[in-house]
Amino acid sequence: MATDPNQPSFEEALKALEEIVHKLESGEAPLDESIGLYEKGQQLRALCQARLDAAQARIESIVLAPDGSPQGTRPFESE
Repeated sequence: MATDPNQPSFEEALKALEEIVHKLESGEAPLDESIGLYEKGQQLRALCQARLDAAQARIESIVLAPDGSPQGTRPFESE
């Protein structure tokens, strides 16, 4: 899974998100800064979620039965 070199790694994004959550929960930041932190946190959360979703899709895919119900999983087949 290629990642944008300008984007933080999953681990870096998660650490930054944890720091933002701590700062927001502690009430340390004034209102305007809190709004900016919240927006940055949303971006980091979306980045982390996208990376987790991509990783999960690479690991396995759901095998559907003819009626469309989940039947099991199979390993991800790379392109």
